[in-house]
Amino acid sequence: MTPAHPTGPAESARTTAAGDPATTVLNAAGRPVARYSVRPDVAARLSPRPYLHPVTTLAGTVVTESGPADHPHHLGVSVAVPDVDGHNFWGGRTYVRDRGPVERADHGVQRHTAFPLRDGDGFVEELRWTTAAGDDLLRERRTVAALELTGTAWALDFTFALTNTGDRTLTIGSPATNGRPGAAYGGFFWRAPKEPGAPVVRTPTAEGEDAVHGTRADWLSLSGDGWTLVFAGVTAATRRDPWFVRAGEYPGVGSSLAHGERLAVAAGSTLVRRVVTVVADGALDRDGAAALVRRAVGA
Repeated sequence: MTPAHPTGPAESARTTAAGDPATTVLNAAGRPVARYSVRPDVAARLSPRPYLHPVTTLAGTVVTESGPADHPHHLGVSVAVPDVDGHNFWGGRTYVRDRGPVERADHGVQRHTAFPLRDGDGFVEELRWTTAAGDDLLRERRTVAALELTGTAWALDFTFALTNTGDRTLTIGSPATNGRPGAAYGGFFWRAPKEPGAPVVRTPTAEGEDAVHGTRADWLSLSGDGWTLVFAGVTAATRRDPWFVRAGEYPGVGSSLAHGERLAVAAGSTLVRRVVTVVADGALDRDGAAALVRRAVGA
């Protein structure tokens, strides 16, 4: 990613009051492959946040979905967390211990504040995570870049760093930590398009939703009709997070921050996660997926 220019191929015609674009475009191999909504106009119950959609393969196949009927709060590729100190940054219903899912006015907002760097192949973004009342909980620095791999594949390199700027420890939870087994979602999340058949899910050693959900693996692939996504945790901390996987009900993959217990973020500390996703045309087998991951992460 090169330093941002005041204008350039990533900037759309419409800009926000602050002068930043309302949307920005990522390019790989000389063509647009993803659009990033900076300040999306979505309902409060969806936990408004910047997100990538549509994301496409180099051949133009769309591999994200936003606002689907089954889960309207699924917004393409984003960072979504269901419980930050009791505030919902995932969207939809909030899962409360001993009460199940309930509708509450506790949805937070991820507010874009600036692009310190921005160009056609990526950006660095500053955000504030605020409560419904407008109070800051976290500050985020997000780094996103597109990298050409081959004539049929590119990679999305997505890093987020959450800093607790307050004077007390915050904790991050999930429905699983509130008593709902198997629902350990929250963190980097990719909603893929729903097709007539369920996508094929693989890791280096297992296959199928039941076999890979909740496990730790260096990479995980999701293959649909003419496309494959391969997700890889790049840092040691990211690889310790189990994968959240759905294929039958809907296609989605995430890296879970709070799987078995709440994750504490002490005052003044920063939590960092980095996920690289290979976006490929065609159905990749294990060897093909592993080879592209190695190329994407420089291993």
